[in-house]
Amino acid sequence: MKLPVAMTVAGSDSGGGAGIQADLKTFAVLGVHGTSAVTAITAQNTQGVTEILELPASLVREQIDVVVRDLGVQAAKTGMLSSATIIETVAEAMRRHGVSKLVVDPVMVAKGGAKLLRDDAVAALREQLVPLAGVLTPNLPEAAVLLDRRIESLDERRRAARDLVAMGARAVVVKGGHAERDVVDVFFDGSELVELESERIDTTNTHGSGCAFSAAITAGLARGASPLEAVREAKSFITDAIRHSLDLGHGHGPVNPVFGLTGDG
Repeated sequence: MKLPVAMTVAGSDSGGGAGIQADLKTFAVLGVHGTSAVTAITAQNTQGVTEILELPASLVREQIDVVVRDLGVQAAKTGMLSSATIIETVAEAMRRHGVSKLVVDPVMVAKGGAKLLRDDAVAALREQLVPLAGVLTPNLPEAAVLLDRRIESLDERRRAARDLVAMGARAVVVKGGHAERDVVDVFFDGSELVELESERIDTTNTHGSGCAFSAAITAGLARGASPLEAVREAKSFITDAIRHSLDLGHGHGPVNPVFGLTGDG
């Protein structure tokens, strides 16, 4: 049996709800073989992050290199990258290995409020990684930081999607989950602008939703889907993962990417 190979380059979540743990669960249930390059180790649970240990850039590079050389990677995604040095290292590795199906989730803040990206790393994210993105997946606060302006309304999301493609990303989905009213994601690939609407599910158990969403897009790309097809499928997947989210811990519980395996799908 042979499966497409996907890679996540992200931080580890000791609580198992986000980061590489959420990504690898998502890869598995969506029919791709998951590999990982860990960028940082976090001590966290549903209530927040208490400590972060950033791994050396050389070790991040080596994790990527050994996997790609041996297994090959059909698609990859980035999550928590923490510093400008790691962003530059990852961008260089992706260019060197010719990984064109790259999903960039510009992770900046954890669900509990902890900062996961240093302030001085934002410029590196804009300049080094965004231009490599096959699909860029910012939520509204992340898009606002990348573009240095407030983004809330649907029209502002449309303009943001266009401006982020102009920044170099080949396709962008600006997620609308943080909006007060409409839950509409705006997809733009330089020619086609598509609005993807879904119901708002009343739950605080959304830890890992951005990770699982971007991982689902990556899995779709690894299986050969177009960016828009991959985003559509991922939107449906994450809606179900939130609908069947897990009531665990005393804070923000995790989404459930393996809902179909637990009898809840």
